[in-house]
Amino acid sequence: MSVIAGALAPAAYNVSMNESEQKQWIRQAHAEVDDLFARSPAIYWTDLLISATVAWTATVAYFALPWGSPGQLIGLIVAGIAFYRAGTFMHEIIHMPRGELTWFKRAWNLLVGIPLLMPWILYRNHIEHHSRAHFGTPRDGEYLPLAAAPLRETFLYLLRIPILPLMALARFGLAGPLSRFSPSFREWLLSRGSAYASNPFYRKRFPEKERAHLETVEWLALAWVLFWLAMTVFGPVEPAHWLMAWLLHGWTMALNWVRNLAAHGYARRGETMSHLEQLEDSINITGQTWLTLWLFPVGLRYHALHHLFPGLPYHNMGQAHQRLMDRFGQNSPYAVANHDNYFRVVATLFSRAAAVRPAESAITNWRSGPAA
Repeated sequence: MSVIAGALAPAAYNVSMNESEQKQWIRQAHAEVDDLFARSPAIYWTDLLISATVAWTATVAYFALPWGSPGQLIGLIVAGIAFYRAGTFMHEIIHMPRGELTWFKRAWNLLVGIPLLMPWILYRNHIEHHSRAHFGTPRDGEYLPLAAAPLRETFLYLLRIPILPLMALARFGLAGPLSRFSPSFREWLLSRGSAYASNPFYRKRFPEKERAHLETVEWLALAWVLFWLAMTVFGPVEPAHWLMAWLLHGWTMALNWVRNLAAHGYARRGETMSHLEQLEDSINITGQTWLTLWLFPVGLRYHALHHLFPGLPYHNMGQAHQRLMDRFGQNSPYAVANHDNYFRVVATLFSRAAAVRPAESAITNWRSGPAA
């Protein structure tokens, strides 16, 4: 069992399995949930439309009510939470086959992706996060060894939150159109600014086969930005409204950024891992509190389960989790991933990071330049 799993896990699992035994256990686990992989379009559509309606209604209240009023503050809080939930469907979309729920994907872009300057196609790199060759290595766009690096790296990670909305605006409102006039800049943008990644050292060119999709959403996002610029110059929008939009966007992104601290143990040093080692380094938040419901929407609380079976739809994860626990119990590879408290998981990350000396930092492996 890995060091981070030993530090975090409440379970007694410490059996070392060879590759054949791991595959056998995964087959047994899959057999327990093999009837839960079908997605319900009705659930997806209902959840998205309700979340988006709440988000946009609260946004109108946020911009319309007097500055600093309690109603405006409530509008900001509710809009951010609702946009966060609606936005999280991007994660579900990425795991859908290319022909499945096509109109849902388009509706998501129009309701959430384009307005928040985060079209889902830029998250296609997430599939690499489940790859044995990429997960937990410098080639993984969603993994930083924060628990194996000095605490300053975690603070730097958190300090990026207020910059995220500005980066989105610069990507689609400035860099995207300007790159049309410079092939070299376009190539740089496709390699350095066309993937959603928490790993700032991630480098990989956007695939040419998705070029038409990318260009379509780039034009839509640019049109959205230009519309609000025109409304600022000729209409009722004031510069202060841009500041308010930045605050709302930043609040929405902050929820996911902070939640992500409890997605993995983040103590790996760049070595590749087996499927069960990935599970061991991933985390389920099983405590049922208001914070769990708020901070881990659309199945995010079962992040380890998601790494075990990436194709499992969010609305069946609770049932799948219970089946696996009933079948295998606490002394199993799966139970290692369960934790009942978000703050305890994050506190462990901070305490481990605080004990790392700069000379021992695993982040050096990331800074050295991951191969594409």
